Amino acid sequence: MFYHVKELQYQAKPERPDPVFAKKLQEILGGAHGEITVAMQYLFQGWASRADAKYRDLLLDTGAEELAHIEMLATMIARLLDKAPVQHQEEFVSKDPIVAAVLGGMNPQHVIVSGLGAQPADSVGYPWNGRYVDASGNLLADFRSNLVKESNGRLQAVRLYESTTDRGVKDMLSFLIARDTMHQNQWLAAIAELEEREGRTVPNTFPRQLEKQEVSYAFFNLSRGEESAAGRWAKGPSPDGLGQFQYVSQPKPFGEKPVLKPAPPFVHNTMPPLPPKAMPSMPPHI
Repeated sequence: MFYHVKELQYQAKPERPDPVFAKKLQEILGGAHGEITVAMQYLFQGWASRADAKYRDLLLDTGAEELAHIEMLATMIARLLDKAPVQHQEEFVSKDPIVAAVLGGMNPQHVIVSGLGAQPADSVGYPWNGRYVDASGNLLADFRSNLVKESNGRLQAVRLYESTTDRGVKDMLSFLIARDTMHQNQWLAAIAELEEREGRTVPNTFPRQLEKQEVSYAFFNLSRGEESAAGRWAKGPSPDGLGQFQYVSQPKPFGEKPVLKPAPPFVHNTMPPLPPKAMPSMPPHI
């Protein structure tokens, strides 16, 4: 069960209306790395978790907080749209094609569809998609995905912070940026804990003798140069402690050239060319 506390987790009060920035904020609300994504990702991971209770609580506590961030952003977007001087902003954008290309103007759906409210969509109007959510049942894989989401989310929030002069918007973004700092660090801590217990390769339960171990730690250089040989991944012990990196500068193919059989006639594929002696005679030119 969930309880809704009517007060926002943190204030969301802009200094002035700004429908163009409201459109930009949609990215960290309904984009691939936005608050809707991380809320759903953490909650679904938590609801499905069969591991230690502390990991389930970690996920559900954080997912519940992300719901609060959705509410903050939806409130800020609505306030940025409130009494917005839309015609002035459109005139400003239309005078400068470069500004028009960068800002794109107001999202008309903020008026037509949502009635001056936020939408479950990104900054170009693409609807939020449940396929953004990673919930595999393997917590190490999931926590690594969570770290990526929080890293990109914080990056986008920082870019938005740099693109506004509104002190109210900056204040709210500074709170979200700080919480992203915490969330990145909590996922790093949880990842380190699981790696110490289970190893670093996901999954750790697959029998190693069933994989082709001769290529388990080989880096294949498929470029003309060998700049990649200078990386940590090219030599020395592997991070999982179970192998030594090898640098293969000119990897040879392990398999043969594939030759596929012709498709049956009912599929109506393009057929391979016939041998010259089997070519049917062409009708005379008319």
